Amino acid sequence: VTKDIWYCNQFQFKVSMFTNSDEAVINKKLPKELLLRIFSFLDVVTLCRCAQVSRSWNVLALDGSNWQRIDLFDFQRDIEVENCRMTDITDISVSFFLSLSLFRTFSQNCRNIEVLNLNGCTKITDSTCNSLSKFCPKLKHLDLASCTSITNLSLKALSEGCPLLEQLNISWCDQVTKDGIQALVRSCPGLKCLFLKGCTQLEDEALKHIGAHCPELVTLNLQTCSQITDEGLITICRGCHRLQSLCVSGCGNITDAILHALGQNCPRLRILEVARCSQLTDVGFTTLARNCHELEKMDLEECVQITDGTLIQLSIHCPRLQVLSLSHCELITDDGIRHLGSGPCAHDRLEVIELDNCPLITDASLEHLKSCHSLDRIELYDCQQITRAGIKRLRTHLPNIKVHAYFAPVTPPPSVGGSRQRFCRCCVLL
Repeated sequence: VTKDIWYCNQFQFKVSMFTNSDEAVINKKLPKELLLRIFSFLDVVTLCRCAQVSRSWNVLALDGSNWQRIDLFDFQRDIEVENCRMTDITDISVSFFLSLSLFRTFSQNCRNIEVLNLNGCTKITDSTCNSLSKFCPKLKHLDLASCTSITNLSLKALSEGCPLLEQLNISWCDQVTKDGIQALVRSCPGLKCLFLKGCTQLEDEALKHIGAHCPELVTLNLQTCSQITDEGLITICRGCHRLQSLCVSGCGNITDAILHALGQNCPRLRILEVARCSQLTDVGFTTLARNCHELEKMDLEECVQITDGTLIQLSIHCPRLQVLSLSHCELITDDGIRHLGSGPCAHDRLEVIELDNCPLITDASLEHLKSCHSLDRIELYDCQQITRAGIKRLRTHLPNIKVHAYFAPVTPPPSVGGSRQRFCRCCVLL
């Protein structure tokens, strides 16, 4: 469609040079509704070019239906927006170039904005959020990830002017503390998705405010928030019964108490990421599996205490499991994989299994996975008992599977006759 419109653009431009009217052939042959539909597939740059062809195309190109969502990530300079017809925009993505003055113009002219992506905009400050608070009361989704100048003042401003906020990403905004979270959640009770990855100052007190004021919460990401403990997360579980996705990877203080709380309060849980949470054991995962039957994705990397017992419980009680990471779970054996491969999730659901650095895994595990017809990828780095022959046999049953494995190079035999060896081990590896 873009190619066709380019040809139309060129043709119309040439016609307008000579006729200076809107009676070109394309306008006579195609109804305005069809041209408007074609314009709906064009990017911002092409739309602006089309708007310069003729009066009729200007009206069609700047129609509000074409400007409900714009992506400005490819622009590397400030854009003049003061005279644009932007009242119908509901979705904007911009890049790091955005200046404060330009953003004020955006917010004043885009008062119907509902989705705004400012991820990585390094010039974003608390003043930006003040502008949003004043001019964008309909805002629902806001991405401020890696906007490192953001402080609690931004969250307080959003709480005052954007009460409809449903999704907020302030990952890596490491100046945010419990005070900002408290102000936000008290005034935005409809929050469903909250991404706080890398907000290293957050403690249990912040989680208690979330648990008390966000009953609609579905997704919560607390990756590397290393100060949180069982106390704060248990409050989340008790107050957010609709929780479907929880990431606490890198939160090394948590214990099985969290898994018990999830099992007792969050039966809709679908995604659980607890990588590097080394205090979790089979006891906690047993409670979780027996109560959260909708689990689809689990990241258990470096949960070093779990054994085949966890896999047995997952195979029995979690028939929807699709993605499972067990990398660096060094106590897992072929017997655990055997139970997983014979469980209800194996035949139609299981798509990815990661077994990097599981030293007890052998080719027998690959035999147990042959019946997993949906298996798309398996990770086997540094599984020293896995062989090429075992992988080859697996591929005869699952020809489309992606197998990621590493085999250490064989040391070249010593040179004969005293001649110098031609290649070192590194060259053999390459």
